[in-house]
Amino acid sequence: MSNNKFKILIVEDEPTICSFIYTLLDTNGYKTYVAPTCELGKSIFTSYLPDLIILDLGLPDMDGVDIIKKVRTWSNLPIIVISARTAASDKIDLLKLGADDYLAKPFDLDELLARIEVQLRHHGRSSAIATSNDGVLRFRDWTLDPQARVFCAAGEQLSLTRIEFNIMEILMRHPKRVFTKQELFEQAWGEPYAADDNTVNVHVSNIRSKLKASGTDGYLKTVWGMGFKLVE
Repeated sequence: MSNNKFKILIVEDEPTICSFIYTLLDTNGYKTYVAPTCELGKSIFTSYLPDLIILDLGLPDMDGVDIIKKVRTWSNLPIIVISARTAASDKIDLLKLGADDYLAKPFDLDELLARIEVQLRHHGRSSAIATSNDGVLRFRDWTLDPQARVFCAAGEQLSLTRIEFNIMEILMRHPKRVFTKQELFEQAWGEPYAADDNTVNVHVSNIRSKLKASGTDGYLKTVWGMGFKLVE
């Protein structure tokens, strides 16, 4: 499979393990980020929106189980757990919580690579959005190039601000999902959300205004009392 479009976040506090995994992924064409703590992992996630997370459970600032719970409240991206916890009950509990796969330490790097490829293939098939070999996202009459930071509607390039582009990328990566204002704010801005802040509504309204000329502003739907999603 072509890997240059996939971004992987490693959340692991053991430097040696991080180094081995990073080298493995980098050699195989993945864009890889490393975070030794949950807090740094969250910051990297909101900035770069990875396609898959490799997660250790024994982190210094938060248990990996809690991270899985938090991620699953707003994203269905694949999570592969790597852990020294080997009890069958632990593995079953993690899968029930929302982990997609589990590898007990020590593990074989080739096996990890194979499981990553399986998860990315499966996730790609289940997504409603088409992604070309160069990483361009497509939804109906929209295209979005995350690398070039270019968004087009009905073949015409639109000038979006950095935040507007981030919002569109978040929505286009998960077109079936309803995003709350808090989720969009925290991922697009990378900052804590203020409950009385109307900023997200203003930005979405600006995006719709820019989309009107293309006749595609109706793709972006407000789900009253919940947030925003795309209309397939």
